[in-house]
Order: sequence, then C-alpha cells, then structure tokens
Amino acid sequence: MPADSRAPERAQARPARTTTGPVKRLHLPAKLRNLELFLLVIACGINAAAIVLVQLGALGHVDLTLVYLGAGLSALVVGTHIALRFVAPQADPFLLPIATLLNGIGIAEIYRIDIHYGDSGWDSAGIKQIVWSAIAIVCAILVVVVIRNHRILQRYTYLFGFAALVLLLLPMLPGIGKEIYGARVWIGIGPFSFQPGEIAKLCLAVFFAGYLVQARDSLSMVGKKFLGMRFPRARDLGPILIVWLMSMAVIVFQRDLGTGLLIFGLFLVMLYVATARISWVILGLLLIVGGAVVASQVLPYVHDRFANWLSPFSKGVYDAQGGSFQLVQGLFGLAHGGLIGTGLGQGQPWITPVAQSDYIIASLGEELGLAGLFALFALYLIFAARGLRIGFAGQDDFGKLLAVGLSFTVALQCFIVIGGVTRVIPLTGLTTPFLAAGGSSLVANWIIVALLLRLSDTVRNQPRLVVS
Repeated sequence: MPADSRAPERAQARPARTTTGPVKRLHLPAKLRNLELFLLVIACGINAAAIVLVQLGALGHVDLTLVYLGAGLSALVVGTHIALRFVAPQADPFLLPIATLLNGIGIAEIYRIDIHYGDSGWDSAGIKQIVWSAIAIVCAILVVVVIRNHRILQRYTYLFGFAALVLLLLPMLPGIGKEIYGARVWIGIGPFSFQPGEIAKLCLAVFFAGYLVQARDSLSMVGKKFLGMRFPRARDLGPILIVWLMSMAVIVFQRDLGTGLLIFGLFLVMLYVATARISWVILGLLLIVGGAVVASQVLPYVHDRFANWLSPFSKGVYDAQGGSFQLVQGLFGLAHGGLIGTGLGQGQPWITPVAQSDYIIASLGEELGLAGLFALFALYLIFAARGLRIGFAGQDDFGKLLAVGLSFTVALQCFIVIGGVTRVIPLTGLTTPFLAAGGSSLVANWIIVALLLRLSDTVRNQPRLVVS
C-alpha cells in the first residue's frame, strides 16, 4: 500500500492533544497585573487631582499636606498590587483600582466639608478617613496574604455564624454600646468607636455560603407544587424565618432599618442562587413587605421614616423633630448640582445634615453633578458585575455563593443608600461603600475587595481541559 494512502488512517488514529488552562495562559498573570498597575496609576492621579481641585475651589491655593497623606495611601495601594503579584497573580485587575478611586473621591469630598467647618488634624473627618483607609488597606493585604485558599473558610461555617451573632449583639451591651443619631449600632472603647455590624455582614456571608452548601438539596428539591412553582415544606422554612426574625430584631432593638434589610436581602439572594427556586424569593418578598407594614405601624421611628418618604415637602413633616429636613436639603443639593455640578470645592454640601457620611451622595451630586454621579454609579456597577462574574465562573459551590454574596452586599447597600437619598425608597441610614466617612465601613469593604481578589485568583487557577 502506498505511504500516502495510509496517512489518513494515521491521522484518524492519532489521539487529540490536550493542554491545561494555566499552561496555555502562561503570560496571563503578568498582563493582568500590568493592567491593574496602569489603572491604579490613573486612579491615584484622579484622586490627587480631586484634592487639588477641592483646595483651589474652597481655599484658592494648594496645601500639599493632604496631598502627601494621599500619596502615602497610594503607596499602600501599590503595596497591595505588589503583594498580589506574588500571592494572587491571576486576581481580577479591576477591583483594586475601582476601590481605590471610590475611596479617594470620598476622602476629597469629606475634606471639602472639613474646610467649611475649619476642622484640621485629628478633629477633621478627612484625616480620620485617611487613617482608617490606611488601616483598611493593611487589613486587605493581610487577608490576601494569609488566606491562600478560600475553602478554608468553609471549615469554620458555624464559627462565623456565632461571631456574626456576637457582633450584632455587642452594641446592646451596657457600658460599650453607644447610640448615635437614634440608632444603637456602635460600640465605644475610650475615644474610639466602631460599628461591629459592618464586620458581621462579612461573617454572615461566609456562614450563609457554608450553610447553604450543606442544606441545598433539602431546600431545593423537596416541596409541593402550587401555581406551577415548587414551594418548600414547613419544616424547611426554619432558616429563612430565623434570618427574618434576626433582621427584625436588629430593626426593633437597635433601630437600624438599613442593616436589617441588608442581612435579609443578602440571605434571600444567596438562597435563590443556591436553590434556583423562585418560590424562596416570593416568600422572602412577602416577609419583607409584611415586616415593613407592621414596623411602620408599630415602631415610631420606622413610621417617621415612611412619613418623611411619602410627604417630605409637607410643612408639618418638614419642621418636625427628626422630620424630612435632611431629605429635602439633600434633594435641593442634587438639584443645585444639575448636570455637571458646581465644581469640587464650590458647592454648599454642608447645608445638608451629616453630609460627609449618610449624605455623601448628595454632597458629591451637588459638586460633580448628575454626570459625575453616573460615573460613580458605573464604577459600582462594574465592581458588582466583576464580583458576580467571579462567582459564576467558579467550580466549587462555596466559592460561588461567597463571591455572589459579597458582591451583592455592596450592590444592595448602594441601592439602599442611594435609593434613600434620592427618595426612591425610605431613608435607612446606611453608609455608601468606600465613599462615606466611617472606619468600620471602610475596613469591611476593603476586606470584601481582598476576598474577591482571592476568589478570582482561585477561579483562574482552576485547570481547564482544552482539546485541539
């Protein structure tokens, strides 16, 4: 037989060549980290320009003291980038620059309000925000370096659940619990205060992910059909009822509507992702609506929040103690900013009470305008989308649920805060992630960034079989 006639047979008999994903993507880590460094340089440049513009607009000259402090933060962020090159080289390249840019813009606006009040040194919220930002970034570096495999967290599922419960109860303890603006969600030790509920939401995300991995089969496969949907058995309703009662307890005893909504919304979304049953969502929404109706009728402060939301321009509501003055002034500030804003340092954001924390969005909306707010919202959207992408690209159920839970926490918190400021929903009192003044919120959100970076590196390191 001629040699050329046997060639097709040999070609058919030759086995398919296989290679793994990491071998084929040999240069991917360097490209990802180089892209991250490029974006970090842009983010740090924008943050420095924002501080300079605030000083020129409000003072008429440049004071390099705050610029130097901002440069120190930039050095810490670059240190985080260097750590990622060694311990998580394939981590997502967008999360760190987005968090850096949002954090820096928040510092610039907080500093702008300090200028009006004449605050300086440790008495100024801007300096405190820089110090807390440094602490938060160091915590993020430690999380990335220490936690080399996110699956280790699953071993301590119930320990994280217990820690979350303790953290939520700490503000109720006499002696260390503090009530600020009517909500008892703070603990104070000497001159320092901290909001443990911010860390509790991280512990709850880990606990929910670990628990739902274990109980997913019974929660998703068993039940009776009604109207084309399979609803869970009564015995399986325990978890969602317990979380609902815990959320209501936070609302009733700590007078913290925002944290209660955040906890229940986080569990509901993770439950849906774990089971893919729309019936859980329907039951959860019914519990939310029912709880809101009862709370608005029974709890005076919740009733006042609804009254401020429904009739903010009513004279009686506007002039009342704890009335809609703050909400209306925030809306006026947004209207004053218009499309392109007054310019950094040239608005009057201090007119709105608590402009540097709860109402930082109204402050930025006045000076950056609607266009600037849309840019910030786009950053949050990209952040949440990257987190969800990390979750759904993962192959282990625990990592998938944890990534979805963490990214949804940021997205839901943004919706609750921005919706309250713009009068889409009643005001709750949560802080805007990365932007608003508050050390506990910064630490919690930077840890979320670190965990998502670790999860994204794990996802990209998973071997994939490529047939050629």
